[in-house]
Amino acid sequence: MLTIRNIRKTFNAGTVNEVRALRGVSIDIPDGAFLVILGGNGSGKSTLLNAVAGAYPLDEGEIHLAGHNVTRWQEHQRARLIGRVFQNPFTGTAPNMSIAENFALAARRGQKRGLRWALSKGLLNDLRDQVKQLRMGLEDRLDNSIGTLSGGQRQALTLLMATWIKPTLLLLDEHTAALDPKTADQLIRVTEEIVTRHKLTTLMVTHSMQQAVNLGDLIVMMHRGSVAYRFEGADKQRLRVEDLLARFEELRRREMLDESVANLLEETYI
Repeated sequence: MLTIRNIRKTFNAGTVNEVRALRGVSIDIPDGAFLVILGGNGSGKSTLLNAVAGAYPLDEGEIHLAGHNVTRWQEHQRARLIGRVFQNPFTGTAPNMSIAENFALAARRGQKRGLRWALSKGLLNDLRDQVKQLRMGLEDRLDNSIGTLSGGQRQALTLLMATWIKPTLLLLDEHTAALDPKTADQLIRVTEEIVTRHKLTTLMVTHSMQQAVNLGDLIVMMHRGSVAYRFEGADKQRLRVEDLLARFEELRRREMLDESVANLLEETYI
């Protein structure tokens, strides 16, 4: 389904601000699988997601999605195959338009625009039924401006919009990070229900080790632009938050050791 082969991305190359964000990352996501990308700040997880979305051109490597080599596709071209929910609840929607009007736009994703009624009776009935399943009481507020809703309500609706027309790949970009814990848990429940119902191939980036343990089929832990660990199958099922914490601590100790060795060599040869 999604094949990422040896992708590399460096920002500000050749300057004092050079950042090697991706260092030869290779990942395969089977059709219908749910992959969680975990990592600390600067690990490369968000750059990886943006590279898949087409926001950044690659320096090296290839990305294949559903049999298409999309490496050189622009972001808007990939949007025909990809649904995405951003970290900021106010990204990805038109705040001054109603809930129904936002969904009318989502229902036309990847299709040619024409002169027709966007909010048909059939669409409104389908929308009401789908929004009701969120269990947030929004099905009777479809005429309300989406900008007046809470962050959690807006993220839930954005997730529903991103999957209204079943995407080939769903990207979740730390979509609970800006929410309070209770609301984040509610949105995770909605996420799991939608992904399972539609059998969506999903890539989710998160800081939360609890989410990583509870969700998905695969976990990839990134560190300094590379894949440090991959957990799947029985290993993933047995995984606990304490196990992930131990792996993070192992990476931290290894990094400190590498820096100590480098400093020692520098002192020796100066």
